[in-house]
Amino acid sequence: MKSLFKAILFALPLVAFNAATAATPKTHHETVVTPSAKVVATSEALRDLWTDHIFWIRNVVMATADKNAAERKTAEAQVVANAKQIAGAIEPYYGKAASDQLFTLLAGHWGAIRAYLDATYAGDSAGANKAQKDLNDNAVAIATFLSSANPNWPKATLVSLLTTHGAHHIAQILDVHAGDYDKEAINWAVMRMHMNTIADALAGGIAKQFPDKF
Repeated sequence: MKSLFKAILFALPLVAFNAATAATPKTHHETVVTPSAKVVATSEALRDLWTDHIFWIRNVVMATADKNAAERKTAEAQVVANAKQIAGAIEPYYGKAASDQLFTLLAGHWGAIRAYLDATYAGDSAGANKAQKDLNDNAVAIATFLSSANPNWPKATLVSLLTTHGAHHIAQILDVHAGDYDKEAINWAVMRMHMNTIADALAGGIAKQFPDKF
């Protein structure tokens, strides 16, 4: 299991976080800043951590489709363990209370996904609709938390990108439920790219907020 301190927290695309800077035309006199080795290492660790997030949830989805209760139980335990890693990782920067709050928010994220999965396989459209609303509401809550923790992360951008992340999970569940594994494979690639983007952005955002640590 990866160390708690290999990653910081859920983040968003660096381009989005630096929108104000990007809006300013660049000149040939400006110098491109190369990320430090520590920022790169943090990005790589975050990529691993958030790929694990979607990997284990995908395993839960597949186990549900296969009606394999034992496999699902193991995968669900890994989802929770992964969330604890992420929450524990922010403590050195934001304290224990913030770490606990993030874990609660991540538990809400996972709980909504699980509820949508179960409602889908039960043919419960009302339950699925409620779970999707809960997932989107949770995205707003996470965005509010993150934007208050780091001024480099605008809330509106966080809401947009976190709801997109949730939509990836929903698309995956629907693809597997329909038995459309070719489509699910395409969605999986998109999910992984999204995780890589937000992991790279996180490293830059944290480094900007805590330059003495990088």
